Amino acid sequence: MLDEGRRRAARGADVVVGFAECHGRPHTEAMLGSLETVSRAHCSYRGGRFEEMDLGAVLDRRPQVAIVDEFAHSNVPGDGRNPKRWQDIEALLEAGVDVITALNIQHLESLNDVVEKITGVPQHETVPDEVVRRAWQIELVDMPPEGLRRRMAHGNIYAPEKIDAALANYFRPGNLTALRQLALLWVADRVDEALQEYRSQHGIGRIWETRERVVVALTGGPEGDTLVRRAARIADRSAGGDLLAVHVARSDGLAAGVSHASLVRQRRLVEDLGGSYHSVVGDNVATALVEFARAENATQLVLGTSRRGRLARFLTGPGTGETVTELSGDIDVHRVTHERAGRGTLLPSRRRTLSTARLIAGPVAGLVLPVLLTFVLAQLRGSLNLTSEALLFLLAVVGVACIGGVVSAVIASVTASLLLNYWFIPPIGAFTLDDPNALVALGVFVVVAAIVAVVVDRSLRLSRRSARATAEAETMSSLAGSIVRGDATIPALLERTRETFGMESADLVDEPPDTAGTTAVPAGSGAFLVLRGRTLSASERRVLAAFAAHVGSAVERARLAEAAAEVEPVKAADRLRTALLRAVGHDLRTPLAAGWAAVTSLRSRDVAFTDEDRDELLATADESMAKLNRLVENLLDLSRLEAGALTLNLRPTSLEEVLPMALADLAEVRVGDVENIPAVLADPPLLERVIANLAGNAARHTPPGEQMLVTASVLAGRVELRIVDRGPGLPVDGRERLFEPFQRLGDTDNTTGLGLGLALARGLTEAMNGTLSPEDTPGGGLTMVVSLPMAGQTVGAEPTEQSVGGAW
Repeated sequence: MLDEGRRRAARGADVVVGFAECHGRPHTEAMLGSLETVSRAHCSYRGGRFEEMDLGAVLDRRPQVAIVDEFAHSNVPGDGRNPKRWQDIEALLEAGVDVITALNIQHLESLNDVVEKITGVPQHETVPDEVVRRAWQIELVDMPPEGLRRRMAHGNIYAPEKIDAALANYFRPGNLTALRQLALLWVADRVDEALQEYRSQHGIGRIWETRERVVVALTGGPEGDTLVRRAARIADRSAGGDLLAVHVARSDGLAAGVSHASLVRQRRLVEDLGGSYHSVVGDNVATALVEFARAENATQLVLGTSRRGRLARFLTGPGTGETVTELSGDIDVHRVTHERAGRGTLLPSRRRTLSTARLIAGPVAGLVLPVLLTFVLAQLRGSLNLTSEALLFLLAVVGVACIGGVVSAVIASVTASLLLNYWFIPPIGAFTLDDPNALVALGVFVVVAAIVAVVVDRSLRLSRRSARATAEAETMSSLAGSIVRGDATIPALLERTRETFGMESADLVDEPPDTAGTTAVPAGSGAFLVLRGRTLSASERRVLAAFAAHVGSAVERARLAEAAAEVEPVKAADRLRTALLRAVGHDLRTPLAAGWAAVTSLRSRDVAFTDEDRDELLATADESMAKLNRLVENLLDLSRLEAGALTLNLRPTSLEEVLPMALADLAEVRVGDVENIPAVLADPPLLERVIANLAGNAARHTPPGEQMLVTASVLAGRVELRIVDRGPGLPVDGRERLFEPFQRLGDTDNTTGLGLGLALARGLTEAMNGTLSPEDTPGGGLTMVVSLPMAGQTVGAEPTEQSVGGAW
């Protein structure tokens, strides 16, 4: 990380170190020495002192590149900091600052439990994988386990007293080898994503066998578990192989009568084996499977052998397996046998739709089947009567109706009636229409055959419609499952839509394009969901409209969230304004009324005041005007800070110079030894205001008979001034509200002021590059810690003027 920063700095980039933890390693510190480093923020938590990255200082510096170590670090709570270091980095990225950072493989959220199983050590600091994947570039720093252990043994990583324990525990060769493999596989996934994006952008449809990707087709049948486990074994043969399970939901019913309970169970099995489950829509199962496999750059496709028997395969032609094999091209196809192979389906078959093959086979059967039946019955002449022969012909017509529908049934009924009349109704060998009974029989035969054909055809149409509804519901159920699992972000929904319909891309645009090969549907809020690829059927467009509605809802939610985020500062300002008006209505009126009453009394000619009364009234007027002046100055200073219009005169300032004036109005105060404390870089009048506000607040909460304490110390190049009271203290969860304007936590006396003192004190302190934080006082009470940078070598230098504001 530091080497990359030095390389960019050598090329002229503006590089600063926002935070780098050297852990006392000389080689690391040597590399850090030539880079500009932003001062760290000091903070306290539960009695301890800590250093964190000063996000505000880095943002104010605004370099081209910031180096920020320990990507997964958890920040010390308090002072408005983000909970996680990666959130600080996102804030820098939003401000236009490029960031170079580093983390170990064990800190990735998805691998947290795996690392704990390997090493036995739980990792409490993690980063979401999605945050890391958004990085513009990821570089894997790889080293063989023995090389890392040699570096450790040479003292390049840990202190000598820690080396033996580290090598014998966490850094065992087996642990390091496993962690190294995890890192290689995770980065390989990231590279694979980039490859998929490149292939999509350049329209590359050929399979690039960069890694094994095994797709297993699931129908929801009982053989699914066997297929999933077989595909998982194939994927495991090569390190880093991917397992993808896909189910085709068909609008024409071929895959609609499946067991949804089996699909749910098989989906859980796929996910338990480390694979991913997908559901796609397609008119043709074989085509949909091959298109999905090509879109995912799959190298192998696993199918189950057909559950149809030999007779069914003979009558209906090649099945999905044979067709997939023909279409697969350079994708290897595995057809796995199972216990249900050739034994038919367990559930009622939904294969009752009029495909092209059946539209051709129906009329042919309507002509051929009655002829074949006539030949058979002619051989049995004399053993059957006319009624039995007519019923057999009627059965043949019903069979033809099941194959080809009404038209085929009419052809079969006419053919059968003619054959029945010629071969089986006397006189045999001639067509006769003289016998009324024969005419009635033929008429009834034709009518019954037509009615049966219509009923069968209607039943098939209803079955097809029900199957289509089932397939659409299944697809929407899969989408709803993704939303419930938290995949409802707009990019995730778009990818889900593209994947489900087997398209090349899915985008959200304001204006639908007028180009061939695109399908656009409204998604609400003036947006359109645009798919590029094949032409969608009407049923698929209905499902796509539902997908678009979900995408539109996600867009609307995102817009509402953005609007709510924009409104929140306005609401905060409104709350601040309301609090100001309420406070001003009382706190400014009180000293104004007291001073006005004193002056009015002095001007009155009706009362003769003694000298003592006159002095008391003048003192009251003076005190009221002084209090009013302080309140107005606090309000003005607070507004200047918010507007960025407060000009500072920073110069070396001794505490001995500031403390007497700041504590002049307080009686019960004890000041520690500050003679040997170095000067700080501050604005003297503003520092005096800070100390006076803090001391006044502490004096109000110090019980009678107790003294408030002011002491100072030096730590890491900074001076820490502590104002200690012995009051009731304050809970941890209320300390941040303590610094909000117009807050008087714990005060029951509304005459104590506007509640601006602590807010102004923090704002002025941070404007002088300092921090103000509360701590518990040992034995009870609250301690306010003001931390300011030491003047150092700047003593005697010219004063520095700068305009600040808004940062606090």
